[in-house]
Amino acid sequence: MSQFEDRAKGQEAKYAFDAETKFKAEARRNKLLGIWAAELLGLTGDAATGYAAEVVAADFEEAGDEDVFRKVSGDLKAKNIAVGDDVIRAKMLQLAQLANEQVAAEG
Repeated sequence: MSQFEDRAKGQEAKYAFDAETKFKAEARRNKLLGIWAAELLGLTGDAATGYAAEVVAADFEEAGDEDVFRKVSGDLKAKNIAVGDDVIRAKMLQLAQLANEQVAAEG
């Protein structure tokens, strides 16, 4: 029975580690996206950092990426900044890859 319990505990630990890593990478991606959008919005310094935090917080509205996409897209459109939805989605994919690499490198 001990081997079975050890194996189950190992699988639980791996699942928890994978979930935590995924969460960190998504939060990192959202922060990077917020910094990118802040530049487009003309924000610098604390204002840019604050905006990036708003983008990260937007991810807690619902499951998936649509809440983050709507936040950035809506803010850019509100300031009449012409960035297509396809550009935002492509940037999200690019930054997701970068965020995964950064989180993996941090261990």
